[in-house]
Order: sequence, then C-alpha cells, then structure tokens
Amino acid sequence: MRVETLVVGGGPAGTAAAIVLARTGREVLLVDKATFPRDKCCGDGLTALALRELEHLGLDPTTIGSWNVVRDVAVRSPSGTERRYSLPNGPGFHAAVVPRIDLDAAMLDLARTAGVRVEQGCTATSAEMTPDSIEVAMNKALADNDQTDDASEYHIQASNLIAADGMWSPVRKSLGLAVDQYLGEWHAFRQYYSNINGRAAEELTVWFEPDLLPGYAWSFPLRDGRANVGFGIRRGGRHTVGGMKRLWLDLLDRPHIQQALGPDAVAEAPHKAWPIPARIGRIPLVGPRTMFVGDAAAVTDPLTGEGIGQALATGRLAAESVLDHDNPTVHYAEAVRREFVADDRMSRALIPLLARPWVTRGVLRLTGATPWTRRNFARWMFEDYPRALFVTPGRWKRRMFTGPGAYRRHLRSAP
Repeated sequence: MRVETLVVGGGPAGTAAAIVLARTGREVLLVDKATFPRDKCCGDGLTALALRELEHLGLDPTTIGSWNVVRDVAVRSPSGTERRYSLPNGPGFHAAVVPRIDLDAAMLDLARTAGVRVEQGCTATSAEMTPDSIEVAMNKALADNDQTDDASEYHIQASNLIAADGMWSPVRKSLGLAVDQYLGEWHAFRQYYSNINGRAAEELTVWFEPDLLPGYAWSFPLRDGRANVGFGIRRGGRHTVGGMKRLWLDLLDRPHIQQALGPDAVAEAPHKAWPIPARIGRIPLVGPRTMFVGDAAAVTDPLTGEGIGQALATGRLAAESVLDHDNPTVHYAEAVRREFVADDRMSRALIPLLARPWVTRGVLRLTGATPWTRRNFARWMFEDYPRALFVTPGRWKRRMFTGPGAYRRHLRSAP
C-alpha cells in the first residue's frame, strides 16, 4: 500500500496534522493501535493555546457533552495562603476541561469528516527508508475468529511520515533516534472523582504543596459533579515514582484538599500514573521523511507538564511543512524550534527557583497584588501568550494582554 502522508497516532497531534492536510485535498492515512473511544492518562485541562488550535481546526465544543469551561482558578501557596485568579470575562474563553476519552474521539471524528482515512487497531512495528519513500511495517489486530496466520501484517509506503506515536515512539526507535532509558522529566498521577460538592466542583484548583515543589497537585472540574484530581512531580526529586501511590493517599488526607473535594467525594477506579516528556530541541525532531509531533517530539511545557496545546501546534506545523515546502523535515524542525525553544528555556530557568517555597510564595504574592496582575498571571499560566514573551520582542503584538478568548465567534457562551 502506498500513500502520500502516513500519520501514526490518533491523539491530538496526529489528528491535527491529518485534518490540516486532508482539508487541502491531500491523501492522508491515519493509523492508531487503539480502538476509539479510549482513555488517555492526562489532566484533561485545555489551555488557551490548545483552545485556539482546536478552534483553528474547526472543532465544535457543543458536540462534546463533557466540555466544561473554566472561569476561576484558585491557587494555594506553600504557606497555605489561597489566592483566586479570574480569567478574562470577555468574549470567548481561555481554559476548559474535557476528558481525553471524549476529546480524542471527537478529534478523530473531525478527521474522518475532513476526508482522512482512519485505521484503528493498527500498530506500527518498524520503519525504514526505501529509495523514494519511508516504509512502515504494520500489525493489525485480528478478530477473535480470524485464524489466518499472517493476515495481520502488511507494509505502507509513504512520501511523508508524521509520527505521533507517543513518548516511546516505535518509529523513533526503528530509525535509531531513540534516547536510551529515557523516562521523561515529569511523572503524573490521576484519579477521577464523583459526587464533588466542595469548591472543586466549580473552581480549577492548584495546590503548591511544599513537599511537591516544583511540582503541584490539582483538581480540574468536570461536568456533573466530577473532577480530575492528581499531582505531578519532577523525576529525580525527593519523591520516587515507586512511592507515588503512598504519596497520593497522604495528599488526600490533607484537610484543605478534603475540604475542596467535599465530604461526599468518591474515587472512581482505577487511578493511573504516566510519564511526561519535556525536552524540546534536545532530541531529534525529524528523521528520514519523518516528523515527530506531540509527545514523540517531547514538546511538553517543562514547567507545568501541560502538552495538549503543544501537541496540536506541532501537528499543524508538520502538516503546513508538507503543504508549503519542498523539504518538509528541514522546515518543520526550524518552525518548532522557533515556536517553542525560547519558551522551553524560560520554563527551565524558572524550575529551580520555584522549587524553593519562599520563591513560590513571593511570586504568588506579587501576582495577586492587583486585578491586572491576577488576570495576566492566570492567562500566562494557561498559555494565552508564550512563556518567554517578555524576552522575545519579535513576538510582541498589539493587544497581546487584552485579546479575547478562543471561540469568541463560534460561541457566545460556553456549552
């Protein structure tokens, strides 16, 4: 089988790339090892960056019943002081929470509508160059009653390969571009809760616990009295990955977290943990006829562990490189570095500072000083403008601190 562009991976990065390509009439085949809808370990938060990318792709929030817009954010400092930050109350919105099981399925449906051919239950097992293409070996899951020995194995030749196949990308490994023993910069732990009747039913809450810094705990409100509750830690810190379950039980016993969730909160099994890659620019972004996007490109924000917006953006940049340039891989690598490397460096510079409780306390005190600082700190947290905006004048533009939110034309109010 031969296609113009093969996308491996049906998460936000892969579907974004496929949608952009298909809407120009390009031939696109998207494959994923899972069958959708499927759960994906994540905090489920959508930043302004993610929302603007989704709006650009044409995703309609009213088609996702679990879509929940966030207007208010509560942040607890290491000293126990709580501050509230309201996102701008103008047109559109700047943050939302959507379970990935729903978001990713909706994105895949949007890709099909755009003309993308989708094959589920297909695992990419290897990739290698041929004289005029890249050839990917696939293994398709067989039905239980299929007794054909080799019916599941086939090969796809593609002019362009967009690898959105996750942190431990099989494509990257096949091309000899993997980082040995790489386990990610962050590790996160998540559990869904129902019957939330505390403040966490409405507010997005971040707890900067002294023993988690520079990590944090969170509660992200979902619809119908549910919440995504969890925490993230930097790998190599005081807490070990193996001790995350014990740490989770300790966090849940803390009175301020119990109060936020309410006395009737019920944990939904199972809890899940996952690693988060965040080393943009320090692993290859491209290979032969191949562009790595999303977690396969390790583009997560190293300060917060958020990666959906970055995943969507890298998918779009990969597609635009295929459409507009004779050498897509060269252009893509340059575009991603230009878009994200300065912000990555800024985030990394802040991490050792925020690991000190007194610095985190001071930062939150300053950001809570005036309505302007509170509003713009919330926007900065939710990636409404780049992390390194102040030191990258080339990205300055009019109304960069007063612009409306995403979906201002599409929706008058949140679903």
